[in-house]
Amino acid sequence: MAETRDAFSLAHVSKENIWLETKKIAIVIIGAVLNAVALNLFLIPANVFASGFTGAAQLLSNILLEFTPIFISTGVLLLILNIPAIILGWFRVGKMFTIYSLVSVGFTTIALEIIPVVEVSPDILLNAVFGGVIAGVGVGMTLKWGASTGGMDIIAMILSRLNDKPVGIYFFAMNAGIILLASALFGWEKGLYTLVTLYASTRMIDALHTRHEKLTAMIVTDKSSVLKKAIHDKMVRGITIVPARGAFADDPKEMLIMVITRYELFELERIIHQTDPHAFTNIIQTTGIFGFFRKDD
Repeated sequence: MAETRDAFSLAHVSKENIWLETKKIAIVIIGAVLNAVALNLFLIPANVFASGFTGAAQLLSNILLEFTPIFISTGVLLLILNIPAIILGWFRVGKMFTIYSLVSVGFTTIALEIIPVVEVSPDILLNAVFGGVIAGVGVGMTLKWGASTGGMDIIAMILSRLNDKPVGIYFFAMNAGIILLASALFGWEKGLYTLVTLYASTRMIDALHTRHEKLTAMIVTDKSSVLKKAIHDKMVRGITIVPARGAFADDPKEMLIMVITRYELFELERIIHQTDPHAFTNIIQTTGIFGFFRKDD
């Protein structure tokens, strides 16, 4: 009888995981399509540039069109630029993370080739704002579900682990380079509107997903041993357990305290939901840590 219950429980968890992964892939695809919509309907017609590898591909496509007889679309260049990042990510970041990044990049490229480049509005400011907002929604959704849009996400994570510097520094450096190069080649007005797009997209990403690289999770549960094992089975993170007591029912509990990266937040939420859905979890910003923090998963 116990074996039957165990088998049913395993089957239930397996079906739930499959359904969760399916939803995750669907979210990644939707995010990729939104990114393509932002580019082909707003940013590319206005000659305003996006952030990260997408903006780099867009800028490179414009340079080829403007100064050489060669033209390569933004979608194709985005795929080419992401190939070395995907390979590095596979070996240095994590296989599942890289697979989702590949799905995102692949569907962004396909959508960019399918969706026609149409000028929705002649107003460059409207294009810059709405393009940034739509792109930010796509990226924010993707990050919220524990996936990545590839490109700069992967490179920044690898560089951060090598040099122990915040990921944001590398995003800032690349986006600053895009703005300066766009300004030098196509006029300062284009560079300033690109800055508007970056601000709009960043605000949307912050609204949908945390912008902080490291977070502290405080989990109050009466199943601490089971939850601790479930977390250690999936994540290589240290956990501090502190005795706690519920004030309302006066029942004994324990609090699990751990520091994670923002990319691990989705996985932690899933583990808690599967192991103890009644656990109370508080996620807070971590501005700095001292001591050992594992950088390689």
